Amino acid sequence: MDLLKLLLDSQSAPALKQLASQFGVSEGDAKNALSGMVPALSQGLRKNLSSQNGLEGLLGALGKGDHQRYVDRPETLAEASTDGNAILGHILGSKDASRQVASDVANKTGLDNGLLKKMLPAVAAMVMGSMSKQTTASGLSGAVSGGNSAGVLGMLSGLLDADKDGSVMDDVVKMAGKFMR
Repeated sequence: MDLLKLLLDSQSAPALKQLASQFGVSEGDAKNALSGMVPALSQGLRKNLSSQNGLEGLLGALGKGDHQRYVDRPETLAEASTDGNAILGHILGSKDASRQVASDVANKTGLDNGLLKKMLPAVAAMVMGSMSKQTTASGLSGAVSGGNSAGVLGMLSGLLDADKDGSVMDDVVKMAGKFMR
């Protein structure tokens, strides 16, 4: 399952509602924001997964962080700013990259750039929460804390590779292309 579908499925509906409420937008606008931000976050995750340090960092975050709470208890998204900014730093690498994502999404959706800059950390927290939840649901939580990166990498690749062709990049491009139509 790809990350965007995971965030928009019925189990994540309360988190989407919380995101919309927290930022004073409609659920449709929140979905549009997610649809614009998640492909950029997926691309950043894929880039991180290609390096040993990036993979170890992600595995450590999934094993130690209580990120699942952002999906299971959506009201905690209101407290996600610090955690979300740290996640963004790992995924995108810089504040400038985060600002660029917000700007790109603003241009595509018509949503306010400043609002999207504030929303991006919460979306990053939701992404990590969904991946954490998927890790737990797949029975890989012990593998994360035990350092079994092969099983977790397979699960993460599955999340990012929507068409299961072994390449994540084409899926990111397709997601972005669908959004731009």
